[in-house]
Amino acid sequence: MSKSYYIIPVFVPDLGCRHRCVYCSQKRITGTEKIPAREDIRDKIFKYLETIPGNREGITREVAFYGGSFTAVSQKLQRELLAPAYEFLARGEIDKIRVSTRPDAISEEIMLLLSSYGVSTIELGVQSMDDGVLMRSIRGHTSRDVLRAAAMIKTWGVSLGLQMMTGLPGDTEEKDIDTALEMAALGPEIVRIYPCLVLKNTPLADMYKAGEYTPQGLDEAVETCKKLLVIFEKAGINVIRIGLQPSEQINLKGDIIAGPYHPAFRELVESAVAGEQLELLLTRVLMRNNNRVSTFTVVVAVNPRDISIVRGHKNSNVESLRQKLGVNELITVELPGVRSGSIRLLSVNGKEYATEIHRNELT
Repeated sequence: MSKSYYIIPVFVPDLGCRHRCVYCSQKRITGTEKIPAREDIRDKIFKYLETIPGNREGITREVAFYGGSFTAVSQKLQRELLAPAYEFLARGEIDKIRVSTRPDAISEEIMLLLSSYGVSTIELGVQSMDDGVLMRSIRGHTSRDVLRAAAMIKTWGVSLGLQMMTGLPGDTEEKDIDTALEMAALGPEIVRIYPCLVLKNTPLADMYKAGEYTPQGLDEAVETCKKLLVIFEKAGINVIRIGLQPSEQINLKGDIIAGPYHPAFRELVESAVAGEQLELLLTRVLMRNNNRVSTFTVVVAVNPRDISIVRGHKNSNVESLRQKLGVNELITVELPGVRSGSIRLLSVNGKEYATEIHRNELT
């Protein structure tokens, strides 16, 4: 399958942040401390564009500014950063510009500036909609700031992106679910979900060492994020990332002290969702047969891109079905006609079935 969406990343340091959140080591996340100059940004965009196929039909090219709180820096610096990207946008050489910022760094004046430079997407670092969690995380804003900023962005006709974290100080799974539900109600086009990690040289690292903070375990984080993914997908919201992207610093041998890190965290989450789908499909079969089936040979059809997800990380779903329901063999058939995220049950012990479940049907 050919790629149709190209991100041209421009990393900026966290100069705009007026607060140091307990978990934040922005240098480690972006991998940069230097403010990129105009020519640096132009050169990066040029180089990325050279790698994109010449036939641009059906292709979207987006310059995305990552790191820090973009709109919290001076308006002069915002213009300096946006100007080279806007040159490419005005010439039709890119299609979109995206920035990320804090909910309390959005105003009508800022929206006017961003719109004048063609910014089409603004991502807000929400992290939580629980004010107690925000306070303990030293976020420096409240849930009311999120509501105000999100409404303003939508009013200006700009696409809204929201980011949340799980396992923050004072957090619970119930609070994470409430945050996801409140975020979904704001109507974002995209969402990112990040489990909280304990990084070196952060206030959270000090709290962890003092026994004042316990991070989520990996299984706990996967279970929570599984529920959050279903909430957002049921609302028709595209979850574009789950878990921090691995880098030289963000890995188990780098700056991570503790927390639910895994280089394929999203796959773990999607596999957990698929496992629940499989259990639901097969439980229905058991109910039809009054639980008389003792062992199963199961054949399911899935979209080719979902084949590893359905079987689970290291065949974890296969093993789970064996232990819980007596499935001795799970045969997965690639079928492009099956919608991604769906599992179609074809047969059990040779008996044909015609039932299918998509993950957004889960409760």
